[in-house]
Amino acid sequence: MSFVARPRRVRLFAGLGAVVLFALFAVAGVFLRESDTGTNFRLSDQVAMFGIGIMLALGALWFTRPRVRADRDGVEVRNMLGSRRYPWTDIERVSFPDGSPWARLELPRDEYVPVLAIQAMDGERAVTAMRELRRVRREASESGESSESAGHGSGE
Repeated sequence: MSFVARPRRVRLFAGLGAVVLFALFAVAGVFLRESDTGTNFRLSDQVAMFGIGIMLALGALWFTRPRVRADRDGVEVRNMLGSRRYPWTDIERVSFPDGSPWARLELPRDEYVPVLAIQAMDGERAVTAMRELRRVRREASESGESSESAGHGSGE
């Protein structure tokens, strides 16, 4: 009983964007020496263009980082800047509010954690991911209740 989800369209667009950015800067780096602007470009300038292309491509690929992983013990949410694990007991609800671009975990005291791995732009795939995440949560709570009742019945 486990579940893992990652955004699909964002990963596709970020991958394509990374390739385009690198290609543009690579082409600019190759043809940089042959400029009629009157400036002198050196090999170091060409290498720098490749480096800038790599850095921008890596920046675009950063958007492929979000992931959600759930099991019977809780859910791990990895967004853009960090990753954190939440036990099911800390989560009041798993929701996808109307008009929201992504799902979220509702925590106590009106706090929430965005789940960037389940995005509205993924359409039916996001609906399926929400169903699976809710299924894992339901199964975890049912197995928790059955182990508690078994513990109470044995005189512990």
